[in-house]
Amino acid sequence: MTIKDYNRAVDEFSDGVYRFILKNLRDEDRSHDIVQDTYEKLWTKLSNVDGRKVKSYLFSTAYHTMIDVIRKEKRMGDFKEVRQEEYSHSDHYSDLNEILQKALDLLPEKQKSVVMLRDYEGYSYQEIAEITDLSESQVKVYIYRARLFLKNYIGNPERVI
Repeated sequence: MTIKDYNRAVDEFSDGVYRFILKNLRDEDRSHDIVQDTYEKLWTKLSNVDGRKVKSYLFSTAYHTMIDVIRKEKRMGDFKEVRQEEYSHSDHYSDLNEILQKALDLLPEKQKSVVMLRDYEGYSYQEIAEITDLSESQVKVYIYRARLFLKNYIGNPERVI
């Protein structure tokens, strides 16, 4: 891969990688950091990455970096930060997007990631398998289970009304 290919990869794929990470983390600063780390890793392995597979490399690297960040943050608790929504609630929600986001947050990380890659980013099962290092059948199972959970969670009229 050449420097020109690298610059083209930045132009073509940085927005997509950022959107994917942002949908999962919902934190702009951490998402920017992960995208930056991903492109830094691509730069250090420039000679080893095939220019035709750079998109898959970028999403795989971003996905694994995101998982590492999530694992690290789970080990470290920030007890100074108190979120108001944890201590207040409303029995009825009218914002379906908020309900969907809450449902997505309840999914295990792998299920959430594969659903986001499939339904938000439009990747094929094979591409998702390459990005997440899962088999294609595992990807299908995770997507099925996630969609079933979402259907049951959102399908409950008490949560939507």
